[in-house]
Amino acid sequence: MTTKITWYGHATIGVETADGYKILIDPFFTGNPAASTTADKVNADFIVVSHGHGDHVGDAIEIAKRTGAPIISNYEITNWLTAQGVEKVHPQHLGGGFKHPFGYLKLTLALHGSALPDGSYGGNPAGILLTTNDGLKLYFAQDTGLFGDMRLIGDEGLDLAMVPIGDNFTMGPDDALKAVHFLRPKHVIPIHYNTWPLIAQDAEAWAKRVAAETEAQPHVLQPGGVFTL
Repeated sequence: MTTKITWYGHATIGVETADGYKILIDPFFTGNPAASTTADKVNADFIVVSHGHGDHVGDAIEIAKRTGAPIISNYEITNWLTAQGVEKVHPQHLGGGFKHPFGYLKLTLALHGSALPDGSYGGNPAGILLTTNDGLKLYFAQDTGLFGDMRLIGDEGLDLAMVPIGDNFTMGPDDALKAVHFLRPKHVIPIHYNTWPLIAQDAEAWAKRVAAETEAQPHVLQPGGVFTL
């Protein structure tokens, strides 16, 4: 049995666990020039929203209403989602974890903003640390700058880290390389780049640096690409 990771483009990620749960992270399809599919074609048992920006909340409301999937996010965002008509939400907050049916999910620190699309307060941005039911440790940094406590996340013994490299709004390639040193994952996948010219990067060149300078195995996916663990 394997866990399947799909990078849909930008910071939209699908996780299908070995026991069959489908988790959709930051589902931004509509208006996403890098999206590999459309919102009406994806399924989810659970949705996770890392922070309030429109390119991360994305199509979460529509997908939740269509599929019945609960949305997991911080308290402020789940309150906002409820006001938008989403019936099933699960609020968490930074440093807090919960044993969901698909595994133990903990929200971690992220250095970013979180205003919601209508300007409402979106609480604190988060990264996502998921321990699957079969023991895999997966870290989705989502939108963040480099921070020293990534070392503590690395102490978890990560099987996979997905980190932004686009620069301007998040870590760029140099800081993302430092992040890999801090996180010490077995595998690493770059995200949040090449969606727009402002965050254009050479992911293959970055991957070569990761392979040469760290113990992690880098994997560059094209939008819609799949990596299995």
